[in-house]
Amino acid sequence: MQQAVGSSEPGYPFSAIVGQDQLRLSLILCAVHPGIGGVLVRGEKGTAKSTVVRALATLLPNIEDDGESRPARLVELPVGATEDRVVGSLDLEKVLRDGERAFQPGLLAAAHRGVLYVDEVNLLHDHLVDVLLDAAAMGRVHIERDGVSHSHPAQFVLVGTMNPEEGELRPQLLDRFGLAVEVTASRDVDIRMDVVRRRLNYERDPFTFAARYADEDADIAAHIVAARLVLDQVELDDTELRRIAALCASFDVDGMRADLVVARTASAHAAWRGSPKVEESDVRVAAELALPHRRRRDPFDEPGIDESALDDAMREAAEQADSAKPESGQKSDEPTDPEPTDPEPTDPEPTDPEPTDSGPDPDDDGGGAPRPDQSDPPSGNGSRDRDAAAPGSQFRARLMEVPGVGEGAPGRRSRSRAAQGRVVRPTTERGKGLHLIGTLFAAAEDQVARGRTSGKFRLEPADLRGAIREGREGNLIVFVVDASGSMAARDRLSAVTGAVLSLLRDAYQRRDKVAVITVRGREAELVLPPTSSVDVAVTRLRRMKTGGKSPLAQGFLRAREVVLREKVRDPLRRALVVAMTDGRATGGVDPVGRARIAASRLAADGTASVVVDCESGMVRLGLAADFARHLQGGYVRLADLSAEHVAAVVRAAA
Repeated sequence: MQQAVGSSEPGYPFSAIVGQDQLRLSLILCAVHPGIGGVLVRGEKGTAKSTVVRALATLLPNIEDDGESRPARLVELPVGATEDRVVGSLDLEKVLRDGERAFQPGLLAAAHRGVLYVDEVNLLHDHLVDVLLDAAAMGRVHIERDGVSHSHPAQFVLVGTMNPEEGELRPQLLDRFGLAVEVTASRDVDIRMDVVRRRLNYERDPFTFAARYADEDADIAAHIVAARLVLDQVELDDTELRRIAALCASFDVDGMRADLVVARTASAHAAWRGSPKVEESDVRVAAELALPHRRRRDPFDEPGIDESALDDAMREAAEQADSAKPESGQKSDEPTDPEPTDPEPTDPEPTDPEPTDSGPDPDDDGGGAPRPDQSDPPSGNGSRDRDAAAPGSQFRARLMEVPGVGEGAPGRRSRSRAAQGRVVRPTTERGKGLHLIGTLFAAAEDQVARGRTSGKFRLEPADLRGAIREGREGNLIVFVVDASGSMAARDRLSAVTGAVLSLLRDAYQRRDKVAVITVRGREAELVLPPTSSVDVAVTRLRRMKTGGKSPLAQGFLRAREVVLREKVRDPLRRALVVAMTDGRATGGVDPVGRARIAASRLAADGTASVVVDCESGMVRLGLAADFARHLQGGYVRLADLSAEHVAAVVRAAA
């Protein structure tokens, strides 16, 4: 919600914040040059992310509106905000009262020339994040909806904060943020003591504490204003421009947005320093803030840039910049013809053709992964454990979805009733938003009976219609991975883990929560409790041990336990169990029969499931398909799991 700066109790001063120097600098640079595109603040909870953002708003210059001066606003956008609330909508009151189509501005208009703060931006609907980032980059909002065409300025400092443990932003959205900063709590005892001491002093007497830092905050505010005034005069010459281009090219970032952001950030940093031109030090600072999150093309890539890699890239960029400098007396914009040189003849070396990747192959040996050493310690059942083979090739997985229509958290997997999405039909139910056309049609039928011959449209409460909308939801995906000795034979698990990684990537993109259960030896182990942080699942999966018996009954029972426990925490999130096995249940008395009973119990709860048959070879026993029947769910072979092979959708019900 909108909050005006300057309430009765002063906020925590910007200059009183201990540490977080990179975060404070990135916010200042965006205040100097809003065209940078905002800051994404990633970090663990309790690292003063929100405190720093709120303190920044007090440093921005006052806004002159109609001859009146007011403080810049800090507008907070709640995670559950609707698109109408964010961008604005038709003013229904004027439509019904005056018959006039008018636009009612939203939060983006309120944030103009202020700060728009989105806490937990990774939990915000993707389409709303797109709207915010478009507005931040363009400085304007364009609305074409409900018969209204409207445009208004929206220049603001966009700041999004997130805890990576709660799930990541898609790489496409990461790239749209101008800068990104990783924040962590200091491990230095003296710094931690100083943080606690200052916070306690502030809580004891906010006014005295704020007064102590008022002069420092005033200096920073004045410095921001001065930097804004000289920003357009800062020179970015061809040498530094070439350095920026070479730096972005060396890190192989996609598109040209990175080059533009680095150039804007370097110019803002030079203005902040009071320098009339951009220098190499400005480019380095800009690269540290603008490039790390753009290198994360894959959800499983580690964010950040290694310092040595940045040093090497800066050195190479410096060589290119220096080599392109014009000689004395030659203008920089005059093209120069290179000296022709005769290439030295070289004997071509024979090259083997590269193998083509045609999707997952259950019989693949995982690229010749090394066999376990005979000195590996034996497991509890007398067999020897070994590390799983390296994951096989990954691919775009076929869509698996839960049947029916749910009401879970927004995502991109299964059909759901949602606050956002396409309108299916109007309804008389309350709490479903407003279906404007349905409301007007319902009222129009009774206008004569209500005595209307001309003039105002007569509307009564009974006319109001809500909107039934259909969107997509995220689900809980519980992976039951058979890691027994039969699965590890001929490194078959290499193809299986490659498939699981593909499914995990798909779960990440569809905003699911995931849990991973491994089945081996005498038990089923929950190696990853339900989480939205899919990259953690990948790390656990790559450390998986293989070998031993295959207690599938324990695997299905453990999956049932996870689903039921999570249903208590989040009743609306539907679950999908994905069992990856060859179906060869072993260990104990009647392992197949007990596994069938466990599967039937899972099905009796109404839990959707898909069995991925990992059996390979000429002779197939069809055991996995038998378990799929007892689970009353879907069935697919491992080789058919790739979306490139089969276009059909795998539903989780027979």
